[in-house]
Amino acid sequence: MTNDHPPLPFPFPSAEPWHPAPEFAELRETDGMRRVTLPTGDRAWIAARYEDNRRLLSDPRFSRAAAARAHAPRARHTALEARSLTTMDPPEHTRLRRIAMRAFTTRRVDLLRPGIRRTVGGLLDAMAAAGPGADLVSAVARPLPVMVICEVLGVPAGDQERFGTWAKDYLSVTDRTAGEIEAAATALKDYLAGLIVEKRRRPGAGVLSDLANAPEEERLDEEELVTFGVTLLVAGVETVAHEISGGVLALLEHRHQWDRLREQPSLLDGAVEELVRYTPAAVSGGTVRIALEDVELGGVLVRRGEAVLPAVISADRDAAVFTGPDELDVTRHPNPHLGFGHGPHRCLGAQLARAELSITLGGLIARFPGLRLAVPVTDLEWELRTMQRGPKALPVLW
Repeated sequence: MTNDHPPLPFPFPSAEPWHPAPEFAELRETDGMRRVTLPTGDRAWIAARYEDNRRLLSDPRFSRAAAARAHAPRARHTALEARSLTTMDPPEHTRLRRIAMRAFTTRRVDLLRPGIRRTVGGLLDAMAAAGPGADLVSAVARPLPVMVICEVLGVPAGDQERFGTWAKDYLSVTDRTAGEIEAAATALKDYLAGLIVEKRRRPGAGVLSDLANAPEEERLDEEELVTFGVTLLVAGVETVAHEISGGVLALLEHRHQWDRLREQPSLLDGAVEELVRYTPAAVSGGTVRIALEDVELGGVLVRRGEAVLPAVISADRDAAVFTGPDELDVTRHPNPHLGFGHGPHRCLGAQLARAELSITLGGLIARFPGLRLAVPVTDLEWELRTMQRGPKALPVLW
């Protein structure tokens, strides 16, 4: 099968950013695969259907390492980190992931839960004291993941604000120049390099200290450690911030679902999975892969060297897999969503993200059961210039 349609500009524009762009539904019903033009001007295929995305995310013929090479098609105006977990293929990826997994074991995440609860409680206390109205983004959604990821890494509390700013600039697609993005990356790396030196001199709390002082055969070199830290900051801040704000917005727009969670807190863990499936916190939900050979995918032939972009937010609305895919249902079961990815690059911090979302939503529902939007959803201003999606502010009342 061939696909001769002219490329569509991507990201797709959307008048309602709290929903996936309507082009995705059209593609699922028609081509499934379509050529797009990325913000850099590079061309890529985009995969809209669930099964095609699962295969794309797990087939070793679609490479992340190749996407980090010079002159490879990419979505952002800056080169990818070639030694990042997110841009490696096996066996290098397997080795690094095995070591990095120690930062996100169930036991380590369980140990972090009391601290997350204290942090959420403090943020909600401050929100209540300043109320009866607040911007949920600046009050909770943005500061929480910065505080949590800094605790995970062992970054001093006084540096958290800088980290949040660097992460946002580093993720920019069109509202920062290539030079500004590179400057943010350099600032992150320089800071982390200095922190690693300090952790080796004086071991302490946090995964950077653990990894920096690991046995020789399991130790990462300095560049790997720095890149690992950058990866955690970027992946663990923006995505969680947008999932919190987008998830709360979805529940407030579906009031009966919010009320059901208020009446049945035991549904909270399942609700988190459903909100990850339902909330379009990214323009596609995936990162570019490069075909290492000619591969048939979704009925089209992807040529060697061509780029393919997963569209997980589209896959998670595929009626071939999900009953009532455009409905928010906190009791949905089973829920085989791809929101945390699939295959070897499945989100390393998924358990931590689940903990943050569950504790935050549970705290909000218990503390502010009457929470409601202060403005119509159509009046919200959205962050539309990065690969992440979320309201710039979420005014609420209670």
